[in-house]
Amino acid sequence: MATAVNINEFLSLAQSHPVIDVRTPDEFNQGHIVGALNLPLFTNEERKIIGTIYKQKGKQPAVLEALGMVGPKLQDYVKQGILLNRTNTFLVHCWRGGMRSSSMAWFLETYGFKCIVLKGGYKTYRKKVLDSFSEQKNIVVLGGRTGSGKTIILNELQRQGEQIIDLENLAHHKGSSFGSLGEVAQRSQEQFENELSFQLSKINAERKCWVENESRKIGRNILPEGFWNQMQEAMVVSVSLPKEIRLDYLVTEYGVFTKPELTDAANRIAKRLGGVQTKRAIEAIELGDFKTAFDICLFYYDKTYGFGEERRPKEKLRIYEFSELNAEHIAATIKQYK
Repeated sequence: MATAVNINEFLSLAQSHPVIDVRTPDEFNQGHIVGALNLPLFTNEERKIIGTIYKQKGKQPAVLEALGMVGPKLQDYVKQGILLNRTNTFLVHCWRGGMRSSSMAWFLETYGFKCIVLKGGYKTYRKKVLDSFSEQKNIVVLGGRTGSGKTIILNELQRQGEQIIDLENLAHHKGSSFGSLGEVAQRSQEQFENELSFQLSKINAERKCWVENESRKIGRNILPEGFWNQMQEAMVVSVSLPKEIRLDYLVTEYGVFTKPELTDAANRIAKRLGGVQTKRAIEAIELGDFKTAFDICLFYYDKTYGFGEERRPKEKLRIYEFSELNAEHIAATIKQYK
């Protein structure tokens, strides 16, 4: 019989053994333990059928139907287990730590694998995730106007030994109306939270942890309230660069995309730019004059950033001015802030 453990022990064991999530593909895609593998006991449709039978006829007819569905797939479960096997031990969970996980664990143990199931299932993992955002970290916010190269500076800080969390990388979005360009589809909100919590679990709270200055909403992903509140209370170390430098960076960063992609991005901030300025930006894009187009868009972004910076208490803001975008030099300088 499989051993059942609590969430803390389960996640500790997950550093050594594969995690098998036996929920449906739809449930898994909505959100899962970081690094888990999906070996569904039922398909999406099968689970709906079983649920309907359970509601209409009761538990025993539903179990009977489930056994009929699972029976022909038992050999496939074991074969997949063989392919996924690394340590001869699997960590298995479902939604609430009920029949699905215990059944899969029994099948795999019958073959000869050792299985450990999660008490309370994925539901207890989600509670841990949501609670984690209120755990205090020593957050430092890396600020700077659009085009300041904050992401490459953030990565350079990490190279120089600082702790970072790259929120835009986790969200698969760069935060602005141009932020989805070149990115894969964003994760669900639930999985974004799971990934962020996983990154936070690796952070030493006694040391600084740098994050990029973001709006609470990054594309369609929203920063959890507890973590967002910490960002709002954190010290902001802002990098100030000449506008020409920032424009050159934006041309390099976004000039590789097609004119229709850039036009769509400009249209997404049309209400904020105004009709005349939006028209000018789109005309510049059509002419291939990306620098002029980005210059027009910067009027909105700079105004927004300036408003946000003014709202910060002076004692929580440090501004460093640089004449060029040299990430190595900037990172080495700002990490010494006092």
